Amino acid sequence: MVLTIHKEITKIEKGTIVTPAGFKAAGIHTGVKRKRNDLGVIYCESPASAAAVYTLNVIQAAPLKVTKESIAEEGKIQAVIVNSGNANACTGKQGENDAYLMRRATAEQFSLPEHYVAVASTGIIGLDMPMEKIIPGIKKLNPEATEKSANQFNESILTTDLVIKSTCYQTTINGKTVTMAGSAKGSGMIEPNMATMLAFITTDAAIEPDMLQVALKEVTDKTFNCITIDGDTSTNDMVLVMSSGKAANEALTPEHEEWDVFVELLKQTCEDLAKMIARDGEGATKLIEVEVNGAYDDSQAVKVAKTVVGSSLVKTAVYGADANWGRIIAAIGYSGAVVDAETIDTSIGHIQLLKDSQPLSYSEEEATEYLKNETIKISIDLNVGNGSGKAWGCDLTYDYVRINASYRS
Repeated sequence: MVLTIHKEITKIEKGTIVTPAGFKAAGIHTGVKRKRNDLGVIYCESPASAAAVYTLNVIQAAPLKVTKESIAEEGKIQAVIVNSGNANACTGKQGENDAYLMRRATAEQFSLPEHYVAVASTGIIGLDMPMEKIIPGIKKLNPEATEKSANQFNESILTTDLVIKSTCYQTTINGKTVTMAGSAKGSGMIEPNMATMLAFITTDAAIEPDMLQVALKEVTDKTFNCITIDGDTSTNDMVLVMSSGKAANEALTPEHEEWDVFVELLKQTCEDLAKMIARDGEGATKLIEVEVNGAYDDSQAVKVAKTVVGSSLVKTAVYGADANWGRIIAAIGYSGAVVDAETIDTSIGHIQLLKDSQPLSYSEEEATEYLKNETIKISIDLNVGNGSGKAWGCDLTYDYVRINASYRS
């Protein structure tokens, strides 16, 4: 099925991380986790332009150091090796050695220079890597360009996630069909810039690494950096984009007449994955989208949106289907953004609750019924400027406490 997003971009419903030309993937179970696949690889037939963004936590896991070094060498990556179940974080010199060993073993498996390999890990912090399982597993990886192999990879990167997160889009640039796809994991410790999430994006667009980095940085600030689950920022994670160039379009730069089309393609892909992560928050039952208009500027709008969607009181109210607008306006007030206490409008779905900061009459029963939906939209107009922005999160449930209280057991 093909779904048109707008006149230039269409969603490929059965597309996967290997739909863009030149990519293959694999995922297997090595025993790091009890049941699900826990080791995966994305492989490109030729060196791909690469760009990445990373967690801003000052304590960063060893795989991030290795990946940064690989990309810095010449901006090209041909394979990314990923394990789940162990984060290889706060593991000292041994952790670094293990991350480099994962890179070397993957390079040997696919006959690549070591700096053409990126490394990513996710899972429990502070445990030594079970390399006696990881290295033999790397030697068994046999990537293919099939839907089955893509889904095996998708599973291999999950931790407490309940569902696979994958999306795919196509557009036309210079008369050439350009495809982009993404796969992600993440459901807790999500308060980017970045957080406990991994996202891998493949595209066959022709673009140099520095230009790909420009596009990714712009898009990340509007997508992944606009989600929050629980306010915690992790040690590990990143968004990595690989571009094979096999679409054979003219190399993309900001001066290219269709640069905006490419950026929108990347934005749509990243937004899909960001919303999937928010929807799959640990124990979550609902996706919450907060849209803010009339802010002083766009960055202030995002600040307000993230504060509201990250409020534990707002999140629990949504879980309980309680239209408690007092929690919303309180979060707006402590967001740190420029606000006028006399001009705020708020709505839940189609139901307006406040106009110029004054409560309106509304049906509690209708509001409660709306809040039983799986997707909840909160709209805010600050009426102090022209800035706008969105943020995504989820409700806060009893299961969140249960899952995180027993994460290591």
